[in-house]
Amino acid sequence: RAHGKRDDLSGGTCLRVEMASNAQDHHAPLRSMDGKKDEDDEEDFEYSPFHGIEKGAVLQEARIFHNAQIDARKCQQVITRLLYMISQGETFTKNEATEVFFSITKLFQNQDPNLRRLVYLMIKELPPGSDEVIIVTSSLMKDMTSNRELYKSNSIRVLCRILDSSLLQQVERYFKQAIVDKAPVVASAALVSGLHMIQGNPEIVKRWSSEVQDAVQSRNPMVQYHAVALLTQLKNADRLAISKLVSSLTRGNVRSPLAQCMLVRSVAQVIADSQVYPGQERPFYDFLESCLRHKGEMVIFEAAKAIVELNGVTESELAPAISVLQLFLSSSKPVLRFAAVRILNRVAIDHPLAVSNCNIDMETLISDQNRSIATLAITTLLKTGNESSIDRLMKQMSSFMVEIGDEFKIVVVDAVHKLCMK
Repeated sequence: RAHGKRDDLSGGTCLRVEMASNAQDHHAPLRSMDGKKDEDDEEDFEYSPFHGIEKGAVLQEARIFHNAQIDARKCQQVITRLLYMISQGETFTKNEATEVFFSITKLFQNQDPNLRRLVYLMIKELPPGSDEVIIVTSSLMKDMTSNRELYKSNSIRVLCRILDSSLLQQVERYFKQAIVDKAPVVASAALVSGLHMIQGNPEIVKRWSSEVQDAVQSRNPMVQYHAVALLTQLKNADRLAISKLVSSLTRGNVRSPLAQCMLVRSVAQVIADSQVYPGQERPFYDFLESCLRHKGEMVIFEAAKAIVELNGVTESELAPAISVLQLFLSSSKPVLRFAAVRILNRVAIDHPLAVSNCNIDMETLISDQNRSIATLAITTLLKTGNESSIDRLMKQMSSFMVEIGDEFKIVVVDAVHKLCMK
């Protein structure tokens, strides 16, 4: 009986434990009868790894930079916290900034590539004072002349941010060598640094013209783009120089689509600055028209945009650009449809007849899933349509207005108002 009683007690205890485990806490969200959790209970909450971060604690952690044995992973975590605080607007006193800067420079002894990247970022975000620049310059110059592309490119970017004009002249030859470096990442870093330095030290950067001219011939698309951008900035103040540059580049072999877009914009600027008399052909218009047959969509779009924005553009000049934009209206890519109908909407203000050839294609865009495209199509058709087409369009708009938001309704109402005022 004693054993039986013990079994009963143990069974009752197990039953009570099971009941307690199945019971719901009165603070917990209610569950449905079938045992499913409430939707709110299933939400995943994301917490920031920087939650509750304090400047004093992070500065205390930064003392590990002084350790004889550098733990690269821990140092990366501390630098990441420091960069986060700077990005959030946290300010450091002069003593704090100096202490952090000197401790950061000791990490140049470690060869971990990820840690070195963060060191470069930290020096750029926490620019040193005039006395401290000399200390870090020697380490950066060592990296700039190393055989590792990662070190060379990043040290170039940092040096252009922290050096003044007197120190830049001492390292100028290294920048020139980097511009014609075989490694594209190094050449691009030097060219972009030139774009930054031209704001404060234009005379120094102007002495790099021959190296930049060589970089324009690079087969790497990004290097060529940065070279064209820097060369354009160097000549931008001189109208005759920019005209000669554009003339040479249009005859040259610019392969990079980004560089081609930059060239199209420069051509548009030269055309805008030149005086064209009635009946006289615009300079470089043939180049813009040839860009409409480019393989790259963004080059075609940039050329069409430049043509339609020409001062006093005629309908014969508009025709090739509008033909290309009409093809974009039936593209499978929403961004191309939007870009095309947006430009045609602007052109329709002054040249409605030139755009009227696209009316059939734009009518199909009224039912486009993208409401921005549909709204632009309707407002363009209101500018280009005749009486019969507008009457048909107004009937379609009755159902369309129900489907769109208030901001689109305002645009359509404004277009109808302008139509009534004609």
